[in-house]
Amino acid sequence: MGAAGVGFGGLYLVGLLASGEDVPDGTRVRGVDIGGLSRSQAEEKLDEVLGEIWASPLKVRVGDRDATVDTRAAGLRLDSEATVARAAQSGSGPLTVIGRLFTSEERDIEPVRDMDEAKAREALARTAKAYDRKAHDGAVTFHAGKAVRVQPRSGQSLDMDRSLAALSSADPSLRSAPVRLPVRQSRPRIDAAEVNRAMKEFAVPAMSAPVTLTIGDRRIEIGPATVGKHLTLKPDTSNRLTPRLDGQGLRADPAVADPLARTTDTEVEATLRLDGERVVVASDGKPGQRATAKAIKEAVMPLLTRTGTARTGTVATKKVQPTLTRDTVGPLGIKERMSTFTVNFEPAPYRTKNIGRAAELLNGSLVLPGRTWSFNRTVGERTKANGFVDGIIINNNQFEKAAGGGVSAVATTVFNALFFAGVKPLEYGAHSFYIERYPEGREATVVWGSLDLRFANDSGNAIYIQASATDTSITVTFLGTKKYDAVEAVTGPRTDVKEPGSRPGAEKNCLPQTPLEGFNVAVDRVFKSDGKQVKRETFRTRYVPRDEVTCD
Repeated sequence: MGAAGVGFGGLYLVGLLASGEDVPDGTRVRGVDIGGLSRSQAEEKLDEVLGEIWASPLKVRVGDRDATVDTRAAGLRLDSEATVARAAQSGSGPLTVIGRLFTSEERDIEPVRDMDEAKAREALARTAKAYDRKAHDGAVTFHAGKAVRVQPRSGQSLDMDRSLAALSSADPSLRSAPVRLPVRQSRPRIDAAEVNRAMKEFAVPAMSAPVTLTIGDRRIEIGPATVGKHLTLKPDTSNRLTPRLDGQGLRADPAVADPLARTTDTEVEATLRLDGERVVVASDGKPGQRATAKAIKEAVMPLLTRTGTARTGTVATKKVQPTLTRDTVGPLGIKERMSTFTVNFEPAPYRTKNIGRAAELLNGSLVLPGRTWSFNRTVGERTKANGFVDGIIINNNQFEKAAGGGVSAVATTVFNALFFAGVKPLEYGAHSFYIERYPEGREATVVWGSLDLRFANDSGNAIYIQASATDTSITVTFLGTKKYDAVEAVTGPRTDVKEPGSRPGAEKNCLPQTPLEGFNVAVDRVFKSDGKQVKRETFRTRYVPRDEVTCD
């Protein structure tokens, strides 16, 4: 035993001396032969051959989608020093050392990985942001008169802790299948079975044919495309898709509103006139008939799952009384002229047309106490469809052609009527430069979508607006109850006067302008009762100079 021990130890010593500090022969790391190299040489070779592979984007699988992770950004790298140390240590056992004296056995060493967990979490968070998805419920929508099935989709979110473990054990040098990053699955509330049920039981039958509504002996047919625009299926508390019909939207839809207007009689408000200074009824109001949004909804909903002639139903209507009648004029407080104002203008076909149309739309407006009146809401957009034509307007401090030119004369007339009626203006704006036919500091313009003329009826009683136009004038009168004995205007002097410039007009569609100075002006509105001033307000206006524009 002593001799054998000495012999074994001698062989072990010879093996150690033969290998020295070198990596044992036959040592490989992922196919890279580092046997016989010094430790530094082995580390350098591993970095050169495997380092580039480890630095490449790592293919991963996130749920059912392929992705990549930037290994450098994730702090994942090959630890060459530790790998070589592992190789050297694994080959230092006595049996291994002695065996190498007689054989050239090859050995594969597992690479040592190093990962910065903080960086890895940040990298995985970026991956999660790109590839996580919320569960999408199944649904049924309606398009162009057809029911459309929307398939549900499950959701997924990256399981951060398990994905970190998977990433830390990843070995890019294997070039194997993508590293699977675990995810958590979430199921949609509305599954495919519920979508199929809703399609079969409601959606498809609802779009199968028109429905017909009857009002007395008159009929209104509503097609699937119209119904579908206002029909939805929403989940109830038990996640069952339940139909909802927007009655307000359906009633306002032109495909329903237009025939409904022809089928029902709209209430007619009384018209008023002045007999001297006293308000009298010119024609009495008349009750009308109205099918409400609720009534239309209640009539349509049961018809949607029926077939044939059963898709016809009756709409309940209710009698609607006008607000203004011979009996209500007195209680509403409309008894006298509060104010009247007239603006004269040079005759022009577009002015006559547009001003007359605006007056027609304004005439008969009833503003109850505490309510707000709007020019744009009352007159509507100045389009050809609304009865207006192109005319001259001011835009960017110069004249140009646009629809509704001349309507500012009506706005100015209304502004002065409300000014002298003593009611509260809420929104108004003067022209950018002064126009001589209007009272300076007491004029207004309107622009659809950006500038309105609005006032609040703070008089305590209703106000009835009369508007009438000729080829050369527009007159607006407010009827109601005077809150003050008199309302007067006191116009101050022009200040900060600026002289106009001169410039050539546009090459096309040039409109000439005469020059006029710009200035500031202040107008006081003075309220009087019993001959005494009870209140005073100041309206300040800045007009820019109106440059001379010449057209060659």
